[in-house]
Amino acid sequence: MINESTPVVMTHNSWDTFSYTTMTRIFRTLIGGVFLMLVMLACSTAKEKPPNVLLILADDLGFSDLGCYGGEIETPNLDKLATGGLRFSQFNNCARCWPTRAALLTGYYPQQVGRDNAPGISGGGGSGAARPNWAILLPVYLKEAGYRSYHSGKWHMDGMPIECGFDRSYYLADQGRFFSPKTHYEDDRKLPRVERGTGYYSTIKIADKAIEHLKEHQVDHAGQPFFTYLAFTAPHFPLHALPEDIRVVGDRYQAGWDQLREKRWERIKEIGMITGKLSQVEPDLGPPYHFPDALVILGDGEVNRPVSWDSLTTEQKEFQMNKMTIHAAMIERMDKEIGRVITQLDVMIALDNTLIVFLSDNGASAEIMVRDDGHNPNAGPGSADTYLCLGPGWSTLSNTPFRKHKTWVHEGGSCTPLIVHWSHGIKARGELRHTHGHVTDIVPTILDLAGVPEEVLGTVPFPGRTLTPVFVEDTNQVNPSWYFHEGNRAIRIGNWKLVAARDEAWELFNLNEDRTETQDLSYRMPERMLELEEYWEKMLNDIREVAPQKSDTKKKIEVTTKNLE
Repeated sequence: MINESTPVVMTHNSWDTFSYTTMTRIFRTLIGGVFLMLVMLACSTAKEKPPNVLLILADDLGFSDLGCYGGEIETPNLDKLATGGLRFSQFNNCARCWPTRAALLTGYYPQQVGRDNAPGISGGGGSGAARPNWAILLPVYLKEAGYRSYHSGKWHMDGMPIECGFDRSYYLADQGRFFSPKTHYEDDRKLPRVERGTGYYSTIKIADKAIEHLKEHQVDHAGQPFFTYLAFTAPHFPLHALPEDIRVVGDRYQAGWDQLREKRWERIKEIGMITGKLSQVEPDLGPPYHFPDALVILGDGEVNRPVSWDSLTTEQKEFQMNKMTIHAAMIERMDKEIGRVITQLDVMIALDNTLIVFLSDNGASAEIMVRDDGHNPNAGPGSADTYLCLGPGWSTLSNTPFRKHKTWVHEGGSCTPLIVHWSHGIKARGELRHTHGHVTDIVPTILDLAGVPEEVLGTVPFPGRTLTPVFVEDTNQVNPSWYFHEGNRAIRIGNWKLVAARDEAWELFNLNEDRTETQDLSYRMPERMLELEEYWEKMLNDIREVAPQKSDTKKKIEVTTKNLE
């Protein structure tokens, strides 16, 4: 018997046996140990390095404007993200600029944090609208997980970006001048106004600054994850585009909005994005605000209703075609700039582990107005001397296949394209997700993936939930989504949506069978309508409980900003 103290005498034959048997075992043990160490290291690395986040927000982009959502606008970079990730068909925002941005950065309904009003709740889009102390912004949470945060572009929140937790910021506060903004800031410090003719174009500048921040991060903070909030001002009015971008679009819109809407609908069905019926055009529904002086300034070419294209005069057709051409040029330029930012991520070897989220703040806008530097009818369309808006004819196209426009909480105003791409974390490639989601889900999703400790979260629960299960497959989503903006109101629970325009009666839709809100079931199903209406009231009361500014519940709801963004 051999024990630990017994010497081992090796003969030639015993060495052969030792070599073949014992050494094999040792080798396998070593390999197994190395493999286990690599697995532990990989797990440790994954835990220590949560995904970077690039959150991209477009301004007034319609549901079907992107190529990958059925549009004729060429968006190869966003299409590539969609091919390598996910597209959502039922994701909603708050139907307006500042309410959506409040929800996107706080995780709460805008009325909860003082950024919009409702019956019994004061609030709005001005810089003085007070957020409660518990409603901190996403970058503050992310600091707890070791993130650095960068902002570039539009803000439209209370406070200033650096003050609210960002580490670097380029804040473009003048959305009325794409070529020569008067008001913009770097790291909360005001910059000199930009003079015309200096080569400035806001969409390019916003991307330039985002790239600059990423380069600095790679040099000075490569060991930390980052959150980049890239908030473009395109394609929001005024319709300003570079001449070379306008030329590329050419005469694509000569056929008019009626034919192009039908073509978009066919592509949407081919993609499998949405099925059912194309909603009817609402020819009497014009801009949400009436500015009669603007129609005088813009001249006989302007049209403030989505009438039949064939009913327009030659002058009107040319004027309208120019507007949509510029709108498309602005989006195609935005896509190019997104491509540059993605290239920078690739150069940094950060692309694969970056969660990229793209969406719009509301549907396309039917607004028509003239402000800021005014409109010169003799200037080239899309130039700095002009002030054109998309208007209801083309916004009806942009929001295909849905009804209504920005500010309304029907699907045309509130349903946004949502593209999610994350090579390391999402196995699906080019798949559609039909699970209903809401912009209040974005913060919980990012915090979930970042590993932010629950103890640092606010005392008021988030109304949304993480989307990470949906990254794997569609789920049955019953979490309610609540809406209110300037009298337009809605609630969605599961497949049921109750919705009403300002001063109008409720409409009831089963979105599983009628995705485009064409068959009002309120008269056939009064009990279901009453049930949803009561739940809408309950959620209003719950929201009012935490709202920082309360008002008389009987007070008539007013427009929440004088600037009408």
